[in-house]
Amino acid sequence: MPAQAELKPADGLPPGRWLLLIYRVPSEPSRLRAAVWRRIKSLGAIYLQNSAAALPAGVGAERALRKLRSEILDMSGTAVLLSCEVLAGEADVRAAFQAARDDEYEEIVDKCRDFIAGLNKEYAENHFSYAELEENEVDLVKLRTWLARVRERDAFGAAGLAQALSSLAECEEKLEAFAARVYAEEGEGH
Repeated sequence: MPAQAELKPADGLPPGRWLLLIYRVPSEPSRLRAAVWRRIKSLGAIYLQNSAAALPAGVGAERALRKLRSEILDMSGTAVLLSCEVLAGEADVRAAFQAARDDEYEEIVDKCRDFIAGLNKEYAENHFSYAELEENEVDLVKLRTWLARVRERDAFGAAGLAQALSSLAECEEKLEAFAARVYAEEGEGH
């Protein structure tokens, strides 16, 4: 299983435990800041304010943030990693984390719509080839992988998951129907 799977809060941790990475990266070159931002986003962390990112506490999350801290130090930046409890505002922090996951799920739903629109275009243009089928299968695998990564980051069960799962299932059904049509068309020598 990918390392991302370990980002869920560890069993037995008290509720409300968070890891907080506070860092500063040199302003130039800007690619360093962008690299840190991308890594933080890929972990599913939320920004509480500039240069202060939080994740629910867990062994995998701690490992990933320790590694990122080390990379920031290698960039001539500064960083501290804290394990903390939210004394006030836990609902706000959790809501921000949930909103971030819901945004990711919504992006997946949008990409699923695009996927289905692409299949509909293939039907309209009568493109029923193995090459088109293979291209669409690759796209579906990407959607599945993306959804799996977001689910692994979804420590508290964001509401957008149900729609994302439903949209992905619809993509799978549409691709199966498209595959059947490709097999029928290719079998007839088209």
